[in-house]
Amino acid sequence: MDHFDVAIVGYGPAGATLAHLLGQCGLKVLVLERETAAYHLPRAVHFDAEVMRVFQWIGIAEAIEPLTAMHPGMRFVDGNGKLLLDWPRPQGTGPQGWRANYRFHQPDLEKLLRDGLSAYQNVTVLTRADVFYIEDRGGHVEMRYEDMSRGKVEHVTAGYVVGCDGARSIVRRYIETGMEDYGFHERWLVVDVILNQDKPELGDHSIQYCVPERPATYVRGPGLRRRWELTVLDDEDSVAITRPDKVWEILAPWLRPEEAELERAAVYVFHSLVAEDWRKGRLFLAGDACHQTPPFMGQGMCAGTRDVANLYWKLALVCQGKVQGAAAERLLDSYESERKPNAREYIKTAVRLGGLINTCGTKEALEAALPAADGSARMESIAPPLGPGLGRGEKAGRLFGQPRLNDGRLMDEAMRHRFVVVAEADLVEGLALPESVCLVTTKTSPDAGEHLTRLGARAAVIRPDRHTLGAADSRAELEALLALVLPNPSETPHPEMV
Repeated sequence: MDHFDVAIVGYGPAGATLAHLLGQCGLKVLVLERETAAYHLPRAVHFDAEVMRVFQWIGIAEAIEPLTAMHPGMRFVDGNGKLLLDWPRPQGTGPQGWRANYRFHQPDLEKLLRDGLSAYQNVTVLTRADVFYIEDRGGHVEMRYEDMSRGKVEHVTAGYVVGCDGARSIVRRYIETGMEDYGFHERWLVVDVILNQDKPELGDHSIQYCVPERPATYVRGPGLRRRWELTVLDDEDSVAITRPDKVWEILAPWLRPEEAELERAAVYVFHSLVAEDWRKGRLFLAGDACHQTPPFMGQGMCAGTRDVANLYWKLALVCQGKVQGAAAERLLDSYESERKPNAREYIKTAVRLGGLINTCGTKEALEAALPAADGSARMESIAPPLGPGLGRGEKAGRLFGQPRLNDGRLMDEAMRHRFVVVAEADLVEGLALPESVCLVTTKTSPDAGEHLTRLGARAAVIRPDRHTLGAADSRAELEALLALVLPNPSETPHPEMV
């Protein structure tokens, strides 16, 4: 019977990204996917700079970037077209080393993710593999799946199992968790079209139409792709409303049938749910398997990518035996304690937005739903930190930027999957660091000081997922943080995970 360090159930963006990350860390990984091929129609259409940074780690950022569209921001308008609120996105390269926001075509991304996995001899991907049995035996997990290409049941074991298998997750059933419900459950018609030629008057901004009769969202995709999401009214039939004649009738304020090809029309029920338990023993959940959000912030796929970025390095350290016993359990438990509050806050904000769009919210109400430190509606300012977990101090759990090194490389190109100290040069002069910890200073990076100023500290210890373990303003504070990386100085330093 084959044994794997980690088995991943589900081969969507979250599962494929996790397979890349674990594969880069040298783990033996199995991916099991029920379907034969990736879904060929659009689904998710947005990701942000944090997600692009993860794509940088796995080597697909430069390939996906030309396939994306610029996104200047979101506008909220009333039924008369009057602007209620302009919610701009910063343009140009931001602190993460990438643009703040990207519009994309999910089949393009999935192809890059799947093609890239072929380079890993330690990652096995099986499609048409229908998992139906999972049992945590304490020291390992036993699994059974049907190879649907042969109608044969196969048995495998794994150290850990991660369910990236969507809203109907079988792994979640074995964890037997309930769901926290934030009260948003609505039918929306999602329409994807491909324009025959550009129609500039549609605009590049995403637009939320706060029209009580039929709230709607317009999204510009890459190239000639455009999307509308529209509320399905209580008396409307979910099948009848997807007929082409009805779809074109609804799109009439924006588009005529001769101007575009109708690619897809489908009714979805948008939910606002968070799993109560993300871990049970050796079983974990990630992505839609543990949280489902209304689409108004475009954070569905982003949240799943954040999940696996948080989880992968913890699994790697445990599977490689570098963290053991009670320390390993605390490390793995921190996945849920850190990620769940972050995902929950994004979903709550999306629910507030959905309610305001549905009721034609005022400018003041919209601004109140989108808090920012200076009172403006800036999307980048509402990103919540991680929940309590591994860090120390009020500046723990913050996403740290990506300094550029003196040789021109971004930090993560040189220090992938490593702990990093970013510090003012004089604070770390003569400081002996373990081999497992990299160092970036204001002498080795022209913009390290800017990133430290943004955090409000003289030094920071950065985790492999690029969130802060903590911040320091003195040598003693920095040494205390480093002790969290190496709890016992007599232990052998953690070697590089790559």
